[in-house]
Amino acid sequence: MTACLIGNGQTVPLPAIQRLEFAEFRAWILDLVQAGHRIASLFGVGGDPLLLVAVMADDASAKLSVSSTTVGRRYAALTPDCPQAHMFEREIAEQWGVIPDGHPWLRPARFQPPCRPPEPRSDGSNPESGTVSSNLQAGIPGVADFFGVKGEEIHEVAVGPVHAGVIEPGHFRFQCHGEKVFHLEISLGYQHRGIERALAGGPHKRTLAQIETVAGDTTVGHAIAYCQNIEGLMGWEIPARARALRAVGLELERLANHTGDLGALAGDVGFLPTSSFCGRIRGDFLNMTALLCGSRLGRGFIRPGGVGFDLDTPERLERLAGALERARVDTRTAIQLLWDTPAVLSRFEGTGTVSRDACRALGMVGPAARACGFERDVRLDFPVGQYALSRIPAIHDPGLRRGDVESRAYVRFAEIENSLQYLGELLQNLPPGDFLAPAARIPNAALPADSLAVSLVEGWRGEICHVALTDAGGRLARYKIVDPSFHNWIGLGMALRNQAISDFPLCNKSFNLSYCGFDL
Repeated sequence: MTACLIGNGQTVPLPAIQRLEFAEFRAWILDLVQAGHRIASLFGVGGDPLLLVAVMADDASAKLSVSSTTVGRRYAALTPDCPQAHMFEREIAEQWGVIPDGHPWLRPARFQPPCRPPEPRSDGSNPESGTVSSNLQAGIPGVADFFGVKGEEIHEVAVGPVHAGVIEPGHFRFQCHGEKVFHLEISLGYQHRGIERALAGGPHKRTLAQIETVAGDTTVGHAIAYCQNIEGLMGWEIPARARALRAVGLELERLANHTGDLGALAGDVGFLPTSSFCGRIRGDFLNMTALLCGSRLGRGFIRPGGVGFDLDTPERLERLAGALERARVDTRTAIQLLWDTPAVLSRFEGTGTVSRDACRALGMVGPAARACGFERDVRLDFPVGQYALSRIPAIHDPGLRRGDVESRAYVRFAEIENSLQYLGELLQNLPPGDFLAPAARIPNAALPADSLAVSLVEGWRGEICHVALTDAGGRLARYKIVDPSFHNWIGLGMALRNQAISDFPLCNKSFNLSYCGFDL
């Protein structure tokens, strides 16, 4: 049994991807997971029978294994033997109406509105049945079928989906005994954004703007993942200066969000000094991104073939380097206050722990996985672009890797230090030359037909995976996006088990996952 092996950002013709019988496909995934690989993406491609495509990541070899199979209306679920497949299979069932037999909790991955009652026909008679979703026709439980814990004095606490302020919708249902949480079930996807469906048939004029809004706080990360796919398909070589500037944008995005998260964690335990300082410093990092491209969120900066803006004068480069140095001092001072305050550490330590075994089984990624002791980082395991030339420092201090709030905060702090060091050295050695590949300046270039490209990027939340499939006409037949939140929301549910319900805001912020990045 073999699969197609490719590297990060590389392309393969669709005929080169082996089509396995389902039993072989299932055994292939389970064998690779047993050997330490992860499911980076698992999705359906329309047709009858339905085509399933799996992308497996091997951190040790920096290779991606791709294979496919077809399934009918039912197939033997992977989830009982491979828990990290659970959300992928829920999504496949939701989107295509196929049933993974044996799935332990087959609810829709995203909120499904209730079926409308049947509307009277024009002649006044009533139809026999109303409008029902394909999910309900297929026998998939509805969104209201929450997991229930039975027993004396067990009670439920429901939060959302409507939240205060501008927070996006999400429903959290706690099964509690007194203050202790036995189980947290999370229901997301209330906006039905339809990003992946809108990308089909592209690239078109709106495609890059749609990619930039997959998760607004990860604009640079998702834009790089998309552009790496386009560049892999087109065979474009990215100029050295563009590679370096992309890394600058990506690390600034990481710095802004990690700093903001540490400030928010401080706020959740009522520690106002770090909360106030980090809120201001986050704004400083966002302003550095604006200095780079004119947008504090990095909109318009990443372009297929390179970048849209250059640090074109010594004065701008000097301003950016100076702002980074000032932020280095301010950030270290503000965050050190957390570690020097016993009252803060007593709230962080031992709160919201996810075990190493649970992290491995669920396929968690990013800082949440690194806080459990796994060094999963695309910049180190699947380096491309600037990261293949100058490696980002690893987190060498294994001290806080217990999988709790303190560990997740510590990993963010360590990554802030590493990113600041990396950017300081990079800005001193920016390569000269163009910032956009010459071939990318030719408009309306067609993509190669019947091809597949896979791109991984380490966003600030963790691994971003984009998979592009083109049709016979060179258009995007399917564009699959896996935001790191897709892997990690279940980790938040695990973190709340046997915790006090009052710890939920602190645990939630220590993950700080994306609602919109999940709702595609």
